[in-house]
Amino acid sequence: MPRLFAALEIPRDAALSLSLLRGGLPGARWVDVENYHITLRFIGDVDGHVADEIVNAFDRIERTGFDLTLSGVGAFGSKKPHSIFAGVAPSDGLNALRGEIDRMCGRAGAPADQRKFVPHVTIARLRNSSDRDVAMYLSGRGNFSTLPFRVGRFVLMSSRDSVGGGPYVIEEAWPLAAPAAGARASLSATASDAARIIP
Repeated sequence: MPRLFAALEIPRDAALSLSLLRGGLPGARWVDVENYHITLRFIGDVDGHVADEIVNAFDRIERTGFDLTLSGVGAFGSKKPHSIFAGVAPSDGLNALRGEIDRMCGRAGAPADQRKFVPHVTIARLRNSSDRDVAMYLSGRGNFSTLPFRVGRFVLMSSRDSVGGGPYVIEEAWPLAAPAAGARASLSATASDAARIIP
């Protein structure tokens, strides 16, 4: 059975910027550009009934779109780094959407996600990369950021158990409402400010 998770897609321009981070790290398996995404809620292997309940619950989500900026790079795995990621600048819209998705999943019977929510885009998985090589890679790319981009929908994705992640398949998609003109201008300004101040 495929593993399910709720996610945000990465638009083409931001994905191109992410792709420029590829290379320069021995032992890294770089994620294919078409598989870039931000996981909002890992759901896992659930039976068909629970999956249907989750889809029905997501149908009831009514949220407004928002702007996001990818900013900074980091590594997961404190003792032994196992993946490289691009960070996401703080976003109230993202946190609100993620919180509602998490609540809906719980009500639908999905197992609780024990991991702390750290929004990110995984760009590489590591195999036998030295701590020194990882530190050098990260130090040379700490000023990475993208231009703000509009999040206009969230999706339910599935994946098969495979090495390196992917391929991922979009099973369902839910649009987010367009904000009022004044609100959108304010969101864009906030995202631009975040891009300037987040390392």
